[in-house]
Amino acid sequence: MQQAAVDELIELLDLEDIEVNVFRGISPDVDVQRVFGGQVAGQALVAAARTVEPDRAIHSLHAYFLRPGDPRVPILYEVDRQRDGRSFTTRRVVAIQHGRPIFNLSASFHVHEEGFTHQLPMPSDVHPPEGLDDFATRWAPFKEQLGDWYTRPRAIDTRYADWTPPDRAAALEPRHRVWVRADGKLPDDPVLHACVVTYASDMTLLDTTLLPHGGTFMNARVQMASLDHAMWFHRPFRADEWLMYDQDTPSASDGRGLARGFFFTREGDLAVSVVQEGLIRVAGEGTK
Repeated sequence: MQQAAVDELIELLDLEDIEVNVFRGISPDVDVQRVFGGQVAGQALVAAARTVEPDRAIHSLHAYFLRPGDPRVPILYEVDRQRDGRSFTTRRVVAIQHGRPIFNLSASFHVHEEGFTHQLPMPSDVHPPEGLDDFATRWAPFKEQLGDWYTRPRAIDTRYADWTPPDRAAALEPRHRVWVRADGKLPDDPVLHACVVTYASDMTLLDTTLLPHGGTFMNARVQMASLDHAMWFHRPFRADEWLMYDQDTPSASDGRGLARGFFFTREGDLAVSVVQEGLIRVAGEGTK
């Protein structure tokens, strides 16, 4: 377990209160060209939740990635308290750097209600995470070309049930399943667990859109970036316990790929649904 890395993730998501409805977040000290999209989404959800009564839990979010984030400077999060109803609370968050919005998020919170219930079943043909390779084992054959990206601590443990080498050329079925969890203990705060899963939801999802095309993010000819991201939170879960992230890709066209994901608890409860569209452009063809 990498509890120190998990503690750093908790600190990353713990925004600084600047003014009423204004918060500031930082990026980790790593050598990257742009801020990880899951970080911005997770921090924006923290900002929204800080302005909501604790009896209301996040049930959906919809977000757009507008510009690449600069990891060298803080990000300001401005919250618009759009509605406080009897059952639902709605917030809009804009993330700002260098005087321009880089990301916006709409989030809706809901009081608990009893009602109808049904769900899709969890995949039954997935190997348990304990028998699958961790990140270090999975990527060991490529550690020389990965450099610091291979050796840095990781707060999220990912175990691929459908792992294929990243230098593959063959087209594959448009689906993969990944076990994910925070690689350490998290506090008993449902908001934090939702924000950690929001962070993790952006780690593997867009990769799914390349499965039918015989390439991966390691292929220099492919330019990839998240465009928009939506999540629906259905049932309670813990982000420091294993969740099965069942992902597929219904479509790709016009330089964009659509991916869906479903987080199931170990007991088979459908906890979260995710949909993302991203840029999967052949490098050099057009600009974002």
